[in-house]
This record gives sequence, C-alpha cells and structure tokens, in this order.
Amino acid sequence: MTGLVLLCISSCDAMSFFRKTLFPKVCRGTEQTSLNVVVFCLFGRKRDSALQESCRSYPRQRQMVAKMMGVHSIEGGFTPEECDEIVIAKTVAPAREALLVGQNRDHNLRRSDLVWLDEVDGMGWVMDRLIDVVRKSNRDRFDFDLQEFAESPQIATYETTEGGHFKWHSDIGDGPVARKRKLTLVAQLSKPGTYDGGDLEVMPGAHIVGASRAQGCVTIFPSFHLHQVTPVTKGTRHSLTVWAHGPAFR
Repeated sequence: MTGLVLLCISSCDAMSFFRKTLFPKVCRGTEQTSLNVVVFCLFGRKRDSALQESCRSYPRQRQMVAKMMGVHSIEGGFTPEECDEIVIAKTVAPAREALLVGQNRDHNLRRSDLVWLDEVDGMGWVMDRLIDVVRKSNRDRFDFDLQEFAESPQIATYETTEGGHFKWHSDIGDGPVARKRKLTLVAQLSKPGTYDGGDLEVMPGAHIVGASRAQGCVTIFPSFHLHQVTPVTKGTRHSLTVWAHGPAFR
C-alpha cells in the first residue's frame, strides 16, 4: 500500500484514545508498506488554522512520499565500454550458484550464477562509482538513513540454457545483514539486443514498473519493493547489484 493517512485530533481525550487503540493498528508496518501517517493535534483557537494548513500541505507531502517510494533510473551510469570491461573481468573469478536469502536453493524461484566484485582484481573504480550514484540518489530522492555497504556487489549472469530468472521477491530478509538493506541498485551490463526476456520489473505499489534495458542504465529502489527478473529466453543477461545498508526499517 502506498499513500498518506491524515488524522486530525481535536481533543486531549481523543488523542489518548488514538495512542492506546488506533495508532498501533494504523502504524503497524508503515515503513515497509510505504504508508505515511501524519497526526495533527488540533487544540483550542489554533484548530481551524492548523486544519487549513494541514490541507494545504497534503499535496506536498503526498508528492514527497511518491518521490521517495518510487523507482529511480539513471541513464548512462556506466558507459558501454565500462559495462563490457566488467563482464570480461568477472570471467577470471569463480562463479557461484545464486541462492536465496538465508542461503537456500530453489531453482523454481531463482536460477543464475554470481561473481562477487570483491573477488575481481582491478574493480575498485566500480565500487567508487556505485557509492557515488547511491549517495546522489539518496540525497535527491529517498533521504534514507544509510550507513554502509555491508555486502560486496554481485555480478549476476542469467543464461537461456538454464532458464535464468528470479521470481518476485524482496531484498530484505531475516539475516543480520539482509535485514539492514535499505536501497537496491541494479546496473544493466548487457546490450539490450543480445538477449530476450530477462526484464527487471519492480512493483512499488499496485502497478509494475519495467526497468530500462539500456546498457549502463542504473535502477535504484527501496529494498522492500517486490521485484523480479523474468526468464531469459534467448542469449545471456549480465547485471550488477549492490545494496546500501542502514538501521532496519521499523
């Protein structure tokens, strides 16, 4: 659910009742479900003016929430030459089968191979670029409390021969690191005409947003959003993923 709940409390008794009974129900899981709750305490003579001001500010707050919870794309985050360099460099590192959060294996849900960027020599510049992109995007769009990159970026390969895909999922898990994921960044490394299928789709609300297939495009979204990679039906898709971490959503 995405939206804004505007609650106007006009007396001390009403506020007490709200805190004890309604507030826990309204706010349960608000950060995960993108639901913002704004409570206005309207007492005495200032009640009418406060109500008018709250109504005027509602469109601004709604716009802010929509911007923060949306899907952000950066065309040309990497040049085509840089994308090709990353794909070539990853071939010298050992590839591992991609697992689910909790190190579980289920080929019905996920099928791809991974190379961790930390195990590829000469790729320090890639991490510097990712940090810069996340910093600017968070400043301009999301304003999340980010503190670290606790996991190495991963280069994923989706092959037609294996039916490469990753069904609908959220990147936040129960593990000590996975629960701190706040922003997910995915960079498209393959040329769009070299494969069919393999679309990154994100569901920020009731609708599905398809990420750009342009080589070098970077897609950023809150890690609690559901997203998937549709099955690759021809060719090979390469992508680069990293997470920015901070205090767990509450």
